[in-house]
Amino acid sequence: MKRSITARTTEKIMKAAAILFWIAVWHVASMVVGQKLLLASPSDTLRALMELLRSGAFYCAIAQSLLRIALGFILGLLLASLLALGASRRRGLRLLLEPLMRAVRAVPVASFVIIVLIWVRSSRLSVVISLLMVWPVLYENILTGLTCRDAQLEEMAKVFRVPMARRFRRIGLPLLAPHLRSGLKLSMGLCWKAGIAAEVIGQPQGSIGSALYQAKVFFATPELFAWTICIVCVSTALEKLVLTLYDRAMERLTGVSR
Repeated sequence: MKRSITARTTEKIMKAAAILFWIAVWHVASMVVGQKLLLASPSDTLRALMELLRSGAFYCAIAQSLLRIALGFILGLLLASLLALGASRRRGLRLLLEPLMRAVRAVPVASFVIIVLIWVRSSRLSVVISLLMVWPVLYENILTGLTCRDAQLEEMAKVFRVPMARRFRRIGLPLLAPHLRSGLKLSMGLCWKAGIAAEVIGQPQGSIGSALYQAKVFFATPELFAWTICIVCVSTALEKLVLTLYDRAMERLTGVSR
């Protein structure tokens, strides 16, 4: 136990040291450039961040962007789950969806944004783009988890006539859980970045993307950096929250701790 605590503490110290190192590199780079317009220093960015934190519009922008992107993520998860479930049972559906999944993964985010913007309003653009970005990633991971089977355990469950619901909870779900978790981790960051990029192009009022664009237009580089730091922090916090809740839910359902 003591070794485990010491290892975790050492890892945290190393992570903090890595962050401080890159902040120092950033500071030195800003001094070398010598132009706040081109590269804002950490101190200038911190002052801009403090100004944002005192503004009510800042929290409204984060809330609006978060709600839109979260909605797109949830819809993408539901769509991916339904399609993966069908594809795991029907080989024909899996083969039919394969070219579509490859195409969606290959198309750049900017192309999707421009195409979707023809069909939907800018206020809904980030929802659709977030959905399109997470859908293929989650589909592939869920499908892999559903097609992973322990033949011996399944045969034993059939012999002892274990109910289907209990069979899935004790056998299928533990096999699916790591694949789904990996898909969630991969897709959340992608979803957030793509959603913000869609907002930058679509310019919905009162969003993070709109604030980023305005900072760029007025050459407010410290504010631009401050918003970028906020995006990273919100993305990291959201990912940790979702994965923590997911781990706890899976632990309760399967009885297996991660």
